[in-house]
Amino acid sequence: MSNFEIVSDKERERYLLIEVGWQDGDLIYGTFLYLDILDDKIWIQHDGTEDGIAYELEAAGIPKNYIVLVFKPLHSRKLTEYAVS
Repeated sequence: MSNFEIVSDKERERYLLIEVGWQDGDLIYGTFLYLDILDDKIWIQHDGTEDGIAYELEAAGIPKNYIVLVFKPLHSRKLTEYAVS
C-alpha cells in the first residue's frame, strides 16, 4: 500500500507531492509534483500528474504568465503561452 505525502519547505517556497509505500514486497517511491515559487511565479519543476498541474492552476485563477514550465526545454517554453522564466 502506498500513500501520497506533501513535502514543503516554506522558507524556500518549495513543494513536492511524493508517493511512498510498499507493493508486493517492493518499495514504491516517486515524485509526482515539484513546484517552486520564485519571483512571484510558480515554477513547475516536475509534473507527473495525468492532466497537468498547469491546467489546474489556470482553473484556480492563476494567469499563464505566472506559471513556468521548467520541465520543458527553454526553446520549447518560448512556444507556449506560459511564462518562459
